[in-house]
Amino acid sequence: MPEDRDWEAYKVPPTRTPAVERTTSVPNPVTFFQTVFGYVVEAPVTFVREWIERQQAKNKFYYYHQKFRRVPDLSECLEGDYLCFYEAEAQWRRDRMVDQEIVEIIRERLGACKQREGPNQFQNCAKEMEQLAQVTKAYQDRYGDLGVHGNARTCLMKQKHRMMEERKAQENASQ
Repeated sequence: MPEDRDWEAYKVPPTRTPAVERTTSVPNPVTFFQTVFGYVVEAPVTFVREWIERQQAKNKFYYYHQKFRRVPDLSECLEGDYLCFYEAEAQWRRDRMVDQEIVEIIRERLGACKQREGPNQFQNCAKEMEQLAQVTKAYQDRYGDLGVHGNARTCLMKQKHRMMEERKAQENASQ
């Protein structure tokens, strides 16, 4: 639309509400309080908020990329060091959640490959199937048979027993 309109051709209809005319010399208290509120409360709060947002924009923190420091394993904790036991347990729980997500991601990739390939899924998705088999075997070796209430101590004992069985099998094979 052109900027210079022909106002005579497109006349604005007159308003039906008459304009308010002041008949008093005393200022309206509502506008006075709105102005005072704007300068006393709203302006400083807005300034502080914008300053905080500028500072946060400089130092972005992505909570979903949080990296925890690795703590000693339960086997490395000293006897009676309960804080180390607690940290090792928390580390084990995080590792278990990460391993569960890895298995789930590989399973989703295999499902997507099967959906994409259709009848040729056995031929074209063999790599994904092998990867899923390796990941689930590793997960089962580490966390299998622990149940819902498994913890770092029972997982460590399971690994210890598995290593002892492997050692016995190796000794029997060598004899």
